[in-house]
Amino acid sequence: MNKVFKIGCLTAAFFWAGHYQSQEVKELTIKQATELALQHHPQLAVSEKKIEIAKQNTEISKLQKLPSITASTSQFYLGNSLIIDKDFSNSMSVQLPHYGSSYGIQASQVIFKGGLIKKSIEITALQEQLSELDYEKDQQDVKFLVMSNYLDVLKIINQKQVYDNNKKLAQIRLDNVKKFYQQGMVTRNEIIRGELGIMNINQGLLVLTNNQKILNYNLNNALGLAENTEIVPVENIEKEQSLNDLNYYIDLAHENNPSQKYVKRSIEISDKNIEIINTDKMPTIAGFGGYTLNKPITSSSPVVDMYSGGYQVGVSLSYNIDNLYKTKKKLQLGQLQKEQAEKTYNLVEQNINMQVNAAFINHQNAIENLVILKEAQTLADENYKITEAKYLNQLAVQAEMTDAQNQKIQAELDYVNAEIDLLYQYYNLLKATGTL
Repeated sequence: MNKVFKIGCLTAAFFWAGHYQSQEVKELTIKQATELALQHHPQLAVSEKKIEIAKQNTEISKLQKLPSITASTSQFYLGNSLIIDKDFSNSMSVQLPHYGSSYGIQASQVIFKGGLIKKSIEITALQEQLSELDYEKDQQDVKFLVMSNYLDVLKIINQKQVYDNNKKLAQIRLDNVKKFYQQGMVTRNEIIRGELGIMNINQGLLVLTNNQKILNYNLNNALGLAENTEIVPVENIEKEQSLNDLNYYIDLAHENNPSQKYVKRSIEISDKNIEIINTDKMPTIAGFGGYTLNKPITSSSPVVDMYSGGYQVGVSLSYNIDNLYKTKKKLQLGQLQKEQAEKTYNLVEQNINMQVNAAFINHQNAIENLVILKEAQTLADENYKITEAKYLNQLAVQAEMTDAQNQKIQAELDYVNAEIDLLYQYYNLLKATGTL
């Protein structure tokens, strides 16, 4: 069984080695990765189309300023006219020209409706701003998602390095145990325990490699790269981070967070909607003009098979009387929608405060945790060296050596993870403020 497992591990290792040899290696900083994502991520392409649609709606709304023009024509068959006495005693048929036609053109232009057209254009412009804020929010989400995946890849690479280093130490120790075994100083089970320790490390490396492949595939799709591209992070995880107090980040969030700006625009739209409803209280004044051409002329006797034409120009005044009792209900609805938007703003503001507070505390915790784990790593490394020396001098058993190795690996993994977590929490704090 042990031999079969070794063969399986070797086969997997050769397979993955061959797989990665066929890949194109691309080194990227986290800034380069996010720039590629902003250019190629499919979610942003959808958001860009939403902006284009909103802009087109604004242009369509502006068309209300232009006059409405209608041209019409009709061609028809005109039957003979039947003339009957009023007591229905006699009747006669009068021949008429059978072919008839009419042509007309009409134009109208709203002159006054309480500013309805202007306000309609303004509300579509505000909706355009909402789509732009959606795009800004999607940018923040995409950048943070790519950063998270990028840091996860970097974390896996660091973890694999920890495993590789400990695997080398375990192999050296196993070689020494084999020498002791040949000299009759230890039993066979000491060798088996050493081999099992290396196999556990190999298993951990295999899991990390598979996880890296998944993240790599996701990043390639997000960045618009070929699927066979292997992304190699080259970010400096020890770079300086600008730190301020909590109030600074909360104020920054209220100025820049797209969610809060979105709700502000929603309140403005609610106000504009109330203004539009109020235009129903106003009459509609419109100018109109038209020209018509008809044949035959049936107003003369006999009927003349000729065209008669005429034009008209004037001003119309209309008012929907039912608005006297309908507008009040509409205004009540508009006011409720505005109040809902205002309460939503308060809710969003509170949520942002909580998000920034949590992100700030998590970042501070990451800083303090890194210091603690560095010390824990130093102690675990010292304990490993002491236990190894005792083991090589037959003063400690294999179980103690295994525990010391596991503690060393775990401490090193915790520390490299904490280094990446510090960067993650910093970017999470920037995202909460809307300045990522």
